[in-house]
Amino acid sequence: MTTYRQRAESMTAELVELRHSLHREPETGLQLPLTQAKVLEALNGLPLDITTGKQLSSVTAVLRGDRPGPAVLLRGDMDALPVQELADVPYASQVEGAMHACGHDQHTAMLVGAARLLSERRSELPGTVVFMFQPGEEGHDGAGLMIDEGVLEAAGEPLVGAYSVHVASNGAPLGMMGGRAGTATAGSAEFNVTVRGRGGHGSNPHQAADPLPVAAEMVTALQTLVTRTANAFDPVVVTVGTFHAGTKVNVIPADATFGATVRATSEKGMTAFLDRAEALCRGIAAAHGLTADVRSEVQYPAMVCASEAVDLGEEAAHALYGPDSYLRIQSANMASEDFARVVARVPGAQYMVSARPPDAAPDAAFNHSPYAVFDDGAIPVGTALLAEVADRRLRRG
Repeated sequence: MTTYRQRAESMTAELVELRHSLHREPETGLQLPLTQAKVLEALNGLPLDITTGKQLSSVTAVLRGDRPGPAVLLRGDMDALPVQELADVPYASQVEGAMHACGHDQHTAMLVGAARLLSERRSELPGTVVFMFQPGEEGHDGAGLMIDEGVLEAAGEPLVGAYSVHVASNGAPLGMMGGRAGTATAGSAEFNVTVRGRGGHGSNPHQAADPLPVAAEMVTALQTLVTRTANAFDPVVVTVGTFHAGTKVNVIPADATFGATVRATSEKGMTAFLDRAEALCRGIAAAHGLTADVRSEVQYPAMVCASEAVDLGEEAAHALYGPDSYLRIQSANMASEDFARVVARVPGAQYMVSARPPDAAPDAAFNHSPYAVFDDGAIPVGTALLAEVADRRLRRG
């Protein structure tokens, strides 16, 4: 019998063509009409029950095997980032200010490929597979919206497993797979501060109440707050990504604002840090005779992968590509992932697949960089892995 690896490799050209088409026309957020249309076209003719989202341009496709068995879910995210592509590739983005800088175009192609592979074996498949094509992973909680719209109930019975793949543009050699049991990615929150001062002339700061240096003090103090109060074994990362104040060099502004992303590996650590950070910023403002509007909002929880799902990924990888194909990832990634919403309800895992080009250094531009390049050689690997994992889990009953 042809293996999933052999069959995935035989359809690589079609999947790469789909990936390049998605890459040229990236869409961000929850509404991805072009992307959705391309996915629907790629699934056309397969024995799938297909529904589309109401609040977002999602696609849910259900494959019902001819033999009785449990139900599993495979997920691929589809949205791009608001990043201007600077990578020199022949299929570069043709959309100003948007780029598939996190590899979601590859994830989509892989999931289409897995749907094709598993559909070919429908007659012998013992159970049901739900294919979750998801918009809005990049900060829009698309997974949460799809859950609200019933993706976890699409099979008509409880799911016994949920699996996804995420590619990386640097690190391990091309095609290497990996997974981590327990906390695999951090939870995330947004932290926003507006310092309220009193504007004035730059030549007479004593007659104003300058919010800008106060806000700058908060930015540096937040880094000290991390290193002095967060447990190193329950880590927190804070990165200030926006800072806005003023209109002209000789005008003291009335307000200064900044926004940060906060990452933490536990809900307890996140809550405690946000409380301390809010108190710190208000206290610094008060010390200077100013006030501060401080608000924080938790976006995604940490993604906690089930050990049996990580073991299943290793077993599948070894069967497909041999004993040296899968790495046990030692530490949590401080990036966040809304697939956490799914594995919080269904035992599952996300597997990493390296898409680092063979001629690129291990520290090449990473995901979210405008220079990030994801090698097409990862596509058949992720496709075969998703199909093999789903097949093996169904056969366990």
